[in-house]
Amino acid sequence: MPDPIQFYFRGKKHLVSDTAPTQTLLQYLREDLHCTGTKEGCAEGDCGACTVVIGELKQDRLQMKSVNACLQFLPTLDGKAIFTVEDLSSTGSLHPVQQAMVDCHGSQCGFCTPGFVMSLWDLYLREVGTGTTDTTTNSDIRTMPLDRKKIDIALSGNLCRCTGYRPIIDAARQMAKLPKQDFDRDALSQTLRGLQREQALSYQHRDQRFDAPQTLTSLLALRATRPDAVLLAGATDVGLWVTKQLRDLNDIIYLGEVAELQLVSVEDNVLSIGATVPLDEAYQAATNYYPELNDLWQRFASLPIRHIGTLGGNVANGSPIGDSMPWLIVLGARIVLSNLSGQRRLPLEDFYLGYQKKDLRADEIVTTVELPLPSAQQIFRTYKLAKRFDQDISAVCAAFSAQLQDGRLSNVRIAFGGMAATPKRALAAEACLENHLWDEANLLKAMTALAQDYAPLSDMRASSEYRMTTAQNLLHRFWLETRPHAPLPKTALDVFAAPDLAREGVDR
Repeated sequence: MPDPIQFYFRGKKHLVSDTAPTQTLLQYLREDLHCTGTKEGCAEGDCGACTVVIGELKQDRLQMKSVNACLQFLPTLDGKAIFTVEDLSSTGSLHPVQQAMVDCHGSQCGFCTPGFVMSLWDLYLREVGTGTTDTTTNSDIRTMPLDRKKIDIALSGNLCRCTGYRPIIDAARQMAKLPKQDFDRDALSQTLRGLQREQALSYQHRDQRFDAPQTLTSLLALRATRPDAVLLAGATDVGLWVTKQLRDLNDIIYLGEVAELQLVSVEDNVLSIGATVPLDEAYQAATNYYPELNDLWQRFASLPIRHIGTLGGNVANGSPIGDSMPWLIVLGARIVLSNLSGQRRLPLEDFYLGYQKKDLRADEIVTTVELPLPSAQQIFRTYKLAKRFDQDISAVCAAFSAQLQDGRLSNVRIAFGGMAATPKRALAAEACLENHLWDEANLLKAMTALAQDYAPLSDMRASSEYRMTTAQNLLHRFWLETRPHAPLPKTALDVFAAPDLAREGVDR
């Protein structure tokens, strides 16, 4: 008999055994449990109206994180805890997050409000209510306001048509000043330990299977026998196949329970990031060594998407507009491809053969991304151009890396996303700079050479002319920021570092 899905919700264990593996958590909450506080807006992870918080054990440590319920297939919640907006006031009084939204008039039509409340609760758990007991005392009040940057990041995945965001940001500040309500993490951790499986989940509904292997060996064995099965990690892409394209999927092999794919390590001057490490953790690890990635990290989708999307999934997807690939390519990243016969390592730039075509055998899986650590005299930048600052797909994403010594460049690597059918290096432009002085004359030659490297298309995000012009301008900017003589300070609009008054009167 197939295993039931089991998770913790509303104070008890729920067992689910008669639903399609592709039913989303949002659908289950609203249609089966009639918990209609969680709203459906876009069904593609953009609007945040369906935001919930899940709790899970990672290496026996509790992690709480906001996610988009519309993208979570129900079996991926096995062994986890689910919290919705109804849970916050289960004691009969409003939670400080909810009270602050009331006090600051953070809700108008109210449709988006539950999602904002859950994103703020996620922030509250990290920054305010960090104790282990459920207590509320008037003396236990945080006097310092929450950092604006943290508020912006927490709300990056929530859209509102009514408020202009100012009162919601006010509520985020206000919630930290109200009497604190802690969350009993110890009790939840103990409950989740009781839900952990000794054997891997194998769930079946009608003729569709969902398997969640727990080891890399069992994962590769499953892949060898079912090469047509859909590999599922964060579902930020695969989820849209179901909710927007209405596709029927084959059997599903879920990667999220394989411990070997969740590791981050440094050895022999190489940072290794497992394929299912969430994007937020992967970018944190990379930014520790390449602080130039910080801006791109905060602009890569929203926090709920970064909580569930994975770096390995972003790489394996092969999208020509994926933001991770240009900087990984210029930094010389390699990927580890594994099957039952062993492993092979491949430079990431060689992985992409054409639009949505990859050098990936039917029984292979991307298991690790390997990133060399910075070298002496290395200069590196990456830039993203999009119509919105937060949570938008790039029109152009650029990355540049080189060694600069005595005014001369070597090991020049330039890559762009959004300029071709794949993330692609600019070999002609690189040749204009390799072993040459880093001066304006050679810069202009390289800018002109970009027209030999790319013939970008026009689409809804940008015209071909815009893409080419901005690609050349970004290369120019790279020179301005790194030129040997009088480099300019970083000039990108950095709203997180700007004074609050610079943003508070402007809608997102």
